[in-house]
Amino acid sequence: MGLVYPDEKNPEKQYVKIDTQDPEELDFAEAKRIAKAKALEICRNPMMLSWKNGKTGEFYPVHECGGTDREPWVVYAEARGADLSIDINDGDYTFLLLRM
Repeated sequence: MGLVYPDEKNPEKQYVKIDTQDPEELDFAEAKRIAKAKALEICRNPMMLSWKNGKTGEFYPVHECGGTDREPWVVYAEARGADLSIDINDGDYTFLLLRM
């Protein structure tokens, strides 16, 4: 399940792309479960740092970080060492994690 490959800009990071069979039926809770299961295949103790629900525009954490034009949930996770990105259904859901 899912294609795993290094991030082109930083080979120490991993990027996972997952496409589900029924993208319209997938909700956030199930996407989070899928992301966590995949992260556990990659490392023993992944820590989820941030996420974005591309269907609704919601993201976590919701506070501003850095004052740049980059999305705050990305800035937050990168500042804390995020090195695993899981993209489900081409941005419907994105999770940034730290491999531990």
